[in-house]
Amino acid sequence: MVMKIAIVAGEASGDLLGSHLMAALKKHHPHIEFIGIAGPKMIGEGAKSLFSIEQLSVRGYVEVIKHLPGLLKLRRALFQQLLATKPDLFIGVDAPDFNFWLEKKLKNKGIPAIHYVSPSIWAWRKGRIGGIKKAVSHILALFPFEPAIYQKAGIPVTYVGHPLADILPLVPDIIGARENLKLKTAQTVIAMLPGSRQGEVEQHAELFIQAAHRINQSLIEEGKHDTVFLVPLITRETRAIFEKKLHQFLVSLPENSPSPPITVMVGHAHDAMEAADLIIVASGTATLEAALLKKPMIITYRMSNLSWQILKRMRLQPYVGLPNILAERFVVPELLQQDATPEKIAETAHKLLSDKALQTDIKEEFTRMHHQLRQNTAEKAAEAILKFL
Repeated sequence: MVMKIAIVAGEASGDLLGSHLMAALKKHHPHIEFIGIAGPKMIGEGAKSLFSIEQLSVRGYVEVIKHLPGLLKLRRALFQQLLATKPDLFIGVDAPDFNFWLEKKLKNKGIPAIHYVSPSIWAWRKGRIGGIKKAVSHILALFPFEPAIYQKAGIPVTYVGHPLADILPLVPDIIGARENLKLKTAQTVIAMLPGSRQGEVEQHAELFIQAAHRINQSLIEEGKHDTVFLVPLITRETRAIFEKKLHQFLVSLPENSPSPPITVMVGHAHDAMEAADLIIVASGTATLEAALLKKPMIITYRMSNLSWQILKRMRLQPYVGLPNILAERFVVPELLQQDATPEKIAETAHKLLSDKALQTDIKEEFTRMHHQLRQNTAEKAAEAILKFL
């Protein structure tokens, strides 16, 4: 018997989660058809994507408003197509603002709606929980403090852990990662991840390049001449944006000024982070991967000022980065918006690279976190979903 599951992911991190979940579901039921919106990893697992995942990859209130007419039109068209296919259930992978509407509409048509990844109601917009209750049949939560919030509101929930904790080794293979990337063991390696979306790379590229230049200059002054900055990017478009900004910066340098040794890569983000002594990362799921690789990091982010002002008023916690939220303390520094400057990033990088006691504290905290999140996530999530089939 062939079963149909509608599934929608909104960005690269959702695509990764969705692909692992699909693989786990197929182990129990090999004959499942998946249809919806999928990225390359989910498509590789057999999902039929009705629209491009790139159309959903918009972040920031002002940025979403600009794209809103197109997003609403896409969502209505998707809803009609999903109704016509009559799926046995719907899985919304993250992308809550897009998926909750779909889940509510489909649930009202008798189709069970599972939401995979609790939205961060513990960080902002706590008032949404009433709407979530109307929209979903079940929530799959990635973090251990989330189920209590939903249980209190009477929303069925299962804690499944985070799949990255299952995938990544408890002890990172730094030497192996450097060999894969043809890097020297003694080099100072700094990975820089400016974001997965084109808008994020536009916002962060110049900041990251200038910070790399300052860090490189300070390391040269200390007699450290063998530093490399790795910039893994996931699409041709984001690579083109970054390389254009890099070229503009390099041609503007004075003749005798050393240029920052930046290597732009397509993919290999995991290798770059595993090989690194330090990671500079735009806030997002990459911060959790950096934590599970036990790396010192600087979390930084810029968005339009209007989006920032709206977001700032809705924050319920002092932390933005997932590693700090999970630890309930500032394990790693956050340099956001007006604090996201090349000078502050370079100064903070110097402290993280030179303070051995701080590096030990970070490693111990992230090892504890890794054990807590390692739950065989895809299998747990699949077991919760199979009850609805």
